[in-house]
Amino acid sequence: MKTFLKLQEGVYDPNIFKAFFLAGGPGSGKSFVVRKTTGGLGLRIVNSDNTFEKLLKDADFPLDFRSMSSDKEKERDAIRAKAKAITNRQQSNFIAGRLGLVIDGTGKEYDKISSQAKGLRGLGYETYMIFVNTSLDTALDRNNKRARKLPADIVKDSWNGVQKNIGKFQNFFGSRNFIIVDNNKADEDVFNKVFKVVRKLATKKVTNYIATTWIQQQLDMKKILGQK
Repeated sequence: MKTFLKLQEGVYDPNIFKAFFLAGGPGSGKSFVVRKTTGGLGLRIVNSDNTFEKLLKDADFPLDFRSMSSDKEKERDAIRAKAKAITNRQQSNFIAGRLGLVIDGTGKEYDKISSQAKGLRGLGYETYMIFVNTSLDTALDRNNKRARKLPADIVKDSWNGVQKNIGKFQNFFGSRNFIIVDNNKADEDVFNKVFKVVRKLATKKVTNYIATTWIQQQLDMKKILGQK
Protein backbone atom coordinates (compact mmCIF):
# COMPACT_ATOMS: atom_id res chain seq x y z
CA MET A 1 0.00 0.00 0.00
CA LYS A 2 2.81 2.45 0.87
CA THR A 3 4.54 1.76 -2.45
CA PHE A 4 1.27 2.39 -4.31
CA LEU A 5 0.85 5.73 -2.55
CA LYS A 6 4.41 6.67 -3.50
CA LEU A 7 3.62 5.85 -7.13
CA GLN A 8 0.61 8.13 -7.01
CA GLU A 9 2.55 10.91 -5.30
CA GLY A 10 5.42 10.64 -7.75
CA VAL A 11 3.35 11.64 -10.76
CA TYR A 12 2.94 15.13 -9.30
CA ASP A 13 6.36 15.47 -7.70
CA PRO A 14 7.91 18.69 -9.12
CA ASN A 15 11.33 16.98 -9.01
CA ILE A 16 10.19 13.71 -10.54
CA PHE A 17 12.90 11.60 -12.22
CA LYS A 18 15.75 13.79 -10.88
CA ALA A 19 18.60 12.37 -8.77
CA PHE A 20 21.44 14.45 -7.30
CA PHE A 21 24.42 12.51 -6.00
CA LEU A 22 26.28 14.28 -3.21
CA ALA A 23 30.03 13.67 -2.94
CA GLY A 24 32.63 14.84 -0.45
CA GLY A 25 34.79 13.31 2.26
CA PRO A 26 34.22 13.37 6.04
CA GLY A 27 34.43 16.93 7.35
CA SER A 28 33.63 18.50 3.97
CA GLY A 29 30.33 19.86 5.30
CA LYS A 30 28.05 17.95 2.92
CA SER A 31 25.01 18.01 5.22
CA PHE A 32 25.30 21.77 5.63
CA VAL A 33 25.76 22.30 1.89
CA VAL A 34 22.78 20.13 0.98
CA ARG A 35 20.54 22.15 3.32
CA LYS A 36 21.77 25.39 1.77
CA THR A 37 21.58 24.28 -1.86
CA THR A 38 18.55 21.96 -2.00
CA GLY A 39 16.44 23.01 0.98
CA GLY A 40 12.80 23.80 0.21
CA LEU A 41 12.78 21.99 -3.14
CA GLY A 42 11.12 18.85 -1.79
CA LEU A 43 13.91 16.49 -2.82
CA ARG A 44 14.07 13.34 -0.68
CA ILE A 45 17.36 12.95 1.17
CA VAL A 46 18.91 9.47 1.13
CA ASN A 47 21.63 9.44 3.78
CA SER A 48 22.47 6.42 5.93
CA ASP A 49 24.66 8.62 8.18
CA ASN A 50 21.58 10.40 9.54
CA THR A 51 19.97 7.08 10.47
CA PHE A 52 23.31 5.77 11.76
CA GLU A 53 23.77 8.70 14.15
CA LYS A 54 20.19 8.37 15.40
CA LEU A 55 20.66 4.67 16.12
CA LEU A 56 23.97 5.40 17.86
CA LYS A 57 22.32 8.00 20.08
CA ASP A 58 19.37 5.70 20.80
CA ALA A 59 21.87 3.03 21.90
CA ASP A 60 23.82 5.58 23.96
CA PHE A 61 26.87 4.65 21.87
CA PRO A 62 29.92 6.96 21.93
CA LEU A 63 30.27 9.11 18.80
CA ASP A 64 34.03 9.52 19.04
CA PHE A 65 35.48 6.69 16.94
CA ARG A 66 39.11 7.81 17.21
CA SER A 67 39.95 5.33 19.95
CA MET A 68 37.73 2.29 20.23
CA SER A 69 38.16 -1.34 21.28
CA SER A 70 37.61 -4.15 18.76
CA ASP A 71 34.44 -5.21 20.59
CA LYS A 72 33.02 -1.69 20.37
CA GLU A 73 33.98 -1.54 16.69
CA LYS A 74 31.98 -4.72 16.03
CA GLU A 75 29.01 -3.27 17.90
CA ARG A 76 29.32 -0.02 15.93
CA ASP A 77 29.54 -1.88 12.61
CA ALA A 78 26.38 -3.84 13.43
CA ILE A 79 24.55 -0.57 14.04
CA ARG A 80 25.93 0.82 10.77
CA ALA A 81 24.67 -2.24 8.87
CA LYS A 82 21.20 -1.75 10.35
CA ALA A 83 21.24 1.92 9.34
CA LYS A 84 22.19 1.03 5.76
CA ALA A 85 19.41 -1.55 5.54
CA ILE A 86 16.84 1.00 6.74
CA THR A 87 18.13 3.60 4.27
CA ASN A 88 18.09 1.12 1.38
CA ARG A 89 14.42 0.32 2.03
CA GLN A 90 13.63 4.02 2.20
CA GLN A 91 15.44 4.68 -1.07
CA SER A 92 13.59 1.81 -2.77
CA ASN A 93 10.26 3.36 -1.78
CA PHE A 94 11.33 6.75 -3.14
CA ILE A 95 12.46 5.22 -6.42
CA ALA A 96 9.23 3.24 -6.74
CA GLY A 97 7.46 6.60 -7.00
CA ARG A 98 10.26 8.07 -9.14
CA LEU A 99 10.57 10.88 -6.58
CA GLY A 100 13.34 13.48 -6.75
CA LEU A 101 16.37 12.41 -4.72
CA VAL A 102 19.55 13.63 -3.08
CA ILE A 103 21.77 10.59 -2.54
CA ASP A 104 24.50 11.31 -0.02
CA GLY A 105 27.87 9.56 -0.22
CA THR A 106 31.57 10.24 0.16
CA GLY A 107 32.42 9.87 -3.53
CA LYS A 108 35.36 7.60 -2.69
CA GLU A 109 33.86 4.62 -4.57
CA TYR A 110 33.47 5.73 -8.18
CA ASP A 111 32.26 2.36 -9.48
CA LYS A 112 29.52 2.13 -6.87
CA ILE A 113 28.13 5.59 -7.61
CA SER A 114 28.39 5.29 -11.39
CA SER A 115 26.65 1.90 -11.28
CA GLN A 116 23.84 3.30 -9.14
CA ALA A 117 23.47 6.30 -11.45
CA LYS A 118 23.33 4.04 -14.51
CA GLY A 119 20.57 2.02 -12.84
CA LEU A 120 18.55 5.16 -12.20
CA ARG A 121 19.10 6.35 -15.76
CA GLY A 122 17.71 3.02 -16.93
CA LEU A 123 14.50 3.88 -15.06
CA GLY A 124 14.31 7.28 -16.75
CA TYR A 125 16.06 9.43 -14.14
CA GLU A 126 18.27 12.37 -15.02
CA THR A 127 21.34 12.28 -12.79
CA TYR A 128 23.58 15.03 -11.44
CA MET A 129 26.35 15.46 -8.89
CA ILE A 130 26.99 18.12 -6.25
CA PHE A 131 30.67 17.77 -5.35
CA VAL A 132 31.58 19.41 -2.03
CA ASN A 133 35.29 20.20 -2.04
CA THR A 134 37.59 21.29 0.79
CA SER A 135 41.26 21.19 1.62
CA LEU A 136 42.52 18.27 3.72
CA ASP A 137 43.32 20.65 6.59
CA THR A 138 39.73 21.93 6.60
CA ALA A 139 38.34 18.38 6.56
CA LEU A 140 40.55 17.33 9.49
CA ASP A 141 39.68 20.43 11.49
CA ARG A 142 35.94 19.97 10.98
CA ASN A 143 36.14 16.28 11.80
CA ASN A 144 37.64 17.14 15.19
CA LYS A 145 34.88 19.66 15.89
CA ARG A 146 31.83 17.59 14.94
CA ALA A 147 30.02 15.14 17.24
CA ARG A 148 30.84 11.95 15.32
CA LYS A 149 34.63 11.96 15.04
CA LEU A 150 36.61 9.61 12.80
CA PRO A 151 40.27 8.64 13.10
CA ALA A 152 42.52 11.05 11.18
CA ASP A 153 43.88 8.31 8.89
CA ILE A 154 40.34 7.45 7.73
CA VAL A 155 39.62 11.11 6.98
CA LYS A 156 42.88 11.40 5.00
CA ASP A 157 42.25 8.16 3.09
CA SER A 158 38.73 9.22 2.20
CA TRP A 159 39.83 12.73 1.18
CA ASN A 160 42.53 11.33 -1.12
CA GLY A 161 40.11 8.85 -2.66
CA VAL A 162 37.50 11.54 -3.33
CA GLN A 163 40.07 13.88 -4.88
CA LYS A 164 41.19 11.18 -7.31
CA ASN A 165 37.62 10.79 -8.57
CA ILE A 166 36.82 14.44 -9.40
CA GLY A 167 37.75 14.11 -13.06
CA LYS A 168 36.01 10.76 -13.48
CA PHE A 169 32.79 12.06 -11.96
CA GLN A 170 32.86 15.17 -14.13
CA ASN A 171 33.26 13.03 -17.25
CA PHE A 172 30.53 10.63 -16.16
CA PHE A 173 27.87 13.20 -15.25
CA GLY A 174 28.93 15.80 -17.82
CA SER A 175 30.10 19.34 -17.11
CA ARG A 176 26.56 20.79 -17.14
CA ASN A 177 25.37 18.26 -14.59
CA PHE A 178 28.41 18.42 -12.32
CA ILE A 179 28.38 21.16 -9.67
CA ILE A 180 31.47 21.84 -7.57
CA VAL A 181 31.02 23.68 -4.27
CA ASP A 182 34.24 24.99 -2.72
CA ASN A 183 33.25 24.75 0.94
CA ASN A 184 36.46 25.93 2.59
CA LYS A 185 34.97 29.36 3.28
CA ALA A 186 31.78 29.37 1.21
CA ASP A 187 29.43 32.30 1.85
CA GLU A 188 25.73 32.89 1.21
CA ASP A 189 26.44 34.20 -2.28
CA VAL A 190 28.04 30.88 -3.26
CA PHE A 191 25.18 28.85 -1.78
CA ASN A 192 22.54 31.03 -3.47
CA LYS A 193 24.18 30.58 -6.86
CA VAL A 194 24.33 26.81 -6.42
CA PHE A 195 20.72 26.72 -5.18
CA LYS A 196 19.55 28.46 -8.37
CA VAL A 197 21.40 25.94 -10.52
CA VAL A 198 20.00 22.98 -8.55
CA ARG A 199 16.46 24.38 -8.65
CA LYS A 200 16.65 24.83 -12.42
CA LEU A 201 17.84 21.24 -12.91
CA ALA A 202 15.42 19.74 -10.38
CA THR A 203 12.33 21.38 -11.88
CA LYS A 204 13.31 20.95 -15.53
CA LYS A 205 10.56 19.34 -17.57
CA VAL A 206 10.95 15.60 -18.03
CA THR A 207 11.37 14.74 -21.71
CA ASN A 208 13.04 11.33 -22.02
CA TYR A 209 10.88 8.51 -23.35
CA ILE A 210 11.20 6.12 -20.42
CA ALA A 211 10.13 8.76 -17.91
CA THR A 212 7.26 10.25 -19.94
CA THR A 213 5.91 6.75 -20.66
CA TRP A 214 5.93 5.90 -16.94
CA ILE A 215 4.17 9.15 -16.08
CA GLN A 216 1.47 8.56 -18.68
CA GLN A 217 0.91 5.03 -17.43
CA GLN A 218 0.42 6.30 -13.88
CA LEU A 219 -2.00 9.00 -15.02
CA ASP A 220 -3.98 6.43 -17.01
CA MET A 221 -4.12 4.21 -13.93
CA LYS A 222 -5.50 7.08 -11.87
CA LYS A 223 -8.24 7.63 -14.47
CA ILE A 224 -9.20 3.99 -14.36
CA LEU A 225 -9.40 4.15 -10.57
CA GLY A 226 -11.43 7.35 -10.77
CA GLN A 227 -8.81 9.51 -9.05
CA LYS A 228 -7.85 13.08 -9.84
